[in-house]
Amino acid sequence: MTKRFAARFVGFSILVSLFSFFASGCSGDSARLDTPDIDYDPGQPWTLESAAVPYAGTTITTAFLDRPGYTAAISLIPEFEERTGIDVVWDVVPYENSREFQVLDFISGNPAIDVVLVDLIWLGEFSESGWLTPLDTFIENPRLTDPTLDLNDFFPILLDGFGTWDDVLYGLPFDNYSGLLFYNRCHLEEAGFSEPPATWEDLRDVYLPKLNDPENGRFGYALQARRGETQSCDAFMRFLWPFGGSLLDETFRGNLLSLESQAGLTYRQSLSPLMPPGIVDYDHIEAVNALAQGKVSMITEWSSFYTTLADPQSSTITECLAVAPEPSGPARRVPALGGFSLGVNAASSTAEQEAAWLFVQWITSSEMARKYIEAGGVSARQSAYEDLAIRDAYPFVDPMVASWQDGIPYFRPRFPDWPEISEHMAEVGSRLMLGELSTEEAGRELNQRVEAILERSGYYNGSRSLLQ
Repeated sequence: MTKRFAARFVGFSILVSLFSFFASGCSGDSARLDTPDIDYDPGQPWTLESAAVPYAGTTITTAFLDRPGYTAAISLIPEFEERTGIDVVWDVVPYENSREFQVLDFISGNPAIDVVLVDLIWLGEFSESGWLTPLDTFIENPRLTDPTLDLNDFFPILLDGFGTWDDVLYGLPFDNYSGLLFYNRCHLEEAGFSEPPATWEDLRDVYLPKLNDPENGRFGYALQARRGETQSCDAFMRFLWPFGGSLLDETFRGNLLSLESQAGLTYRQSLSPLMPPGIVDYDHIEAVNALAQGKVSMITEWSSFYTTLADPQSSTITECLAVAPEPSGPARRVPALGGFSLGVNAASSTAEQEAAWLFVQWITSSEMARKYIEAGGVSARQSAYEDLAIRDAYPFVDPMVASWQDGIPYFRPRFPDWPEISEHMAEVGSRLMLGELSTEEAGRELNQRVEAILERSGYYNGSRSLLQ
């Protein structure tokens, strides 16, 4: 559901035409105002209500996705509006279009977006382009920032990975995921297993021989691998880190021909004939549905899909659903890492930036964490999961929290060149899974393409810092 703009997005082709609509005043009469005169008394206790007084009647806009974390936020927004007098307007945009939608807004000369949705892999691009306001601008202002904000309460990997670029904080973590092993406990018990596989080797060599039943259309494991970010993140990068490999070495040269990277890719290839036919066409929805309908026994998927798998209306395995951390590789456990942060558009007016900051710190606050979780979201606050009632009610929490201790902030590089590299990885990775390339051929081809992109961007001549 899109507040005030219902059914405005029927496809990416109409995005450009929206800018004239936004410019004509869709954000309300308060748009593009400077901060009003403020009578601030530092001797009074800070409250959201008092901080918001100067912005009553201001409208702020953002882009949301059609995912549980955003549905949860939308359900809570009326509380923020009632407490602050700030009107929050959002558009529900398909993920595939969300980066382009925002970038077009940034460069339009008349921006409409105030609260910026920043994917992990867009952080370098958005910050280096000057599209985000450093959050210290607001944090250091006692009039705007709750003294109980407590940045240390965020999981370090999330604050670092999703919000921080080149030691500058640009966003607060929001709608964050970890890769988890979702499995059908009943299937595993029928096959004689009392627990899920702890290692990738055991998954392939011990579990799949007993779980696979292709004659009856049932398989032990399915990997989402459709060409696109799903292929590059979920099906390619997932098997580099646990085997000791990586996309790049310390000098930013391609590392896909290293013994460790080749071991990971070779392992992935060995899974292909053991998974359902047509696995290269599986996206998230196909993998989740296969588990939910009892057609596969295990998937490695984002933690955010727990609500779908635990819902009797969409899943037939609710009584058998169980969750564990992703398996470990020979090097260690390195689960997939994904999600977003919320930042503030540097091109918005001062009043809108400050109103946007009030919203960002509120929706990600420890105060709102329990409500957000109970509405279907995933909080990035460590304190939220100290509540035993939350941990008991949501079985995905303990393995997710454990995964956030094991992860790597740059599971996928966050530099501005990742979207282009991801397209090449998705193409070559798909050809590899289809048997059109050997792991060595795929590694060599991708190394060459990646290094050409990074050389063009100036990483090898010293003009760009080696940040990822």
